Amino acid sequence: MVTNDNIAKNKSNPALTKEHYLFLNETLAESYYKIKIYSEVNNLKYQNLKVHGSVMSSNGIISLHFNQDHGCFTVSTESGLRIYNVEPLTQKLYLSHEQVGSVAHVEMLYRTNLLAIIGGGSLPRFDEKAVLIWDESQKDVQKKAVMDITFSQPVVNVRMKTDRLIVVLRNQVHVFTFPNNPHKLDSFDTRDNPKGLCEVSSLGQTLAFPGPKCGSVQIVNLDTAQPGQSTAPVIISTHQTELACLALNQRGTLLATASKKGTLIRVFDINTKKKIAEFRRGADPAVVYCINFSHDSEFLCASSDKGTVHIFAVQDMELNRRSTFKTMGFLGTYVESQWGLANFTVAAECACICAFGPSHSVIAICVDGTFHKYVFTTGGNCNREAYDNFLEMGDDLE
Repeated sequence: MVTNDNIAKNKSNPALTKEHYLFLNETLAESYYKIKIYSEVNNLKYQNLKVHGSVMSSNGIISLHFNQDHGCFTVSTESGLRIYNVEPLTQKLYLSHEQVGSVAHVEMLYRTNLLAIIGGGSLPRFDEKAVLIWDESQKDVQKKAVMDITFSQPVVNVRMKTDRLIVVLRNQVHVFTFPNNPHKLDSFDTRDNPKGLCEVSSLGQTLAFPGPKCGSVQIVNLDTAQPGQSTAPVIISTHQTELACLALNQRGTLLATASKKGTLIRVFDINTKKKIAEFRRGADPAVVYCINFSHDSEFLCASSDKGTVHIFAVQDMELNRRSTFKTMGFLGTYVESQWGLANFTVAAECACICAFGPSHSVIAICVDGTFHKYVFTTGGNCNREAYDNFLEMGDDLE
């Protein structure tokens, strides 16, 4: 166990300003851990350059993740990692196998110079039991790996905020201060969590991860986390079966969940812990890969192994379709749930992540290397606006 005295002192981080951006959109508990710091983290910079879980594809893709504002996405592969901008679709960063090895997971800190990397795949350079912090703004290649935190068991997920680092193990979630002078604030025990389910609100301070009981979710307010003081999470019972996916809206006031059955998506008000909506993805069981709220929390999208991306209205639920058999009460909850406002299809059984873009658009990124952009209307129409293969794109050298 490391204490503050064992950690090298770094300079405090200044307030973020626009000129510091790195990946700027051109169009706009008790387990063992050890922290090693190799060099100082540069000031956070933003300059030109979120499948929940890992799915190996034939082209070497291990996992896909959006960043916090859904304007970029990371691709972890057997041959390194790639970062892409969404609007317009351009490759912004490629780190080769020689630089980072095979990678299981990459987490961006918004569009800054800092990346959190978890080694994995067939030829990893970094330990699967560690989170490595990579500072792309460092000019010296040998100094880009600025920090790692090593645990006694494999790391299955990591989340970042400008002042917090959240590390997910199969049975625990650890919260650290970040990025300078890091130290552990709190640890939470979870139910077995092999997919590393964990979400943190990008604008609020809400952290969500599986609870101790089947189908439950723990909610933590990161503002209350203090060194040496344990925080009691709020527990919300969401499903009777194991969780498959969860999501928070940007302000951390709404929680969406899907179980391993995959037929229903439920939305809860975090303040009251009450269910406010129940959306039906379909009648047959499915693997739900991803759920995301729109930035204004008006809509929700979800993808599954059925090859369909569903769009639901969260605020004005009258926009959603309902079963024509709703008046036949003997059919039960099947007809009482709301069906989607709109949907579109990608390749069936091809894992993909989905998120909202600008102007009622939805982006789907698939492990077969395809990029899909659809625009929907409140009347239920959904039309394709863009399609591409991001793996065939080169670096944006402008």
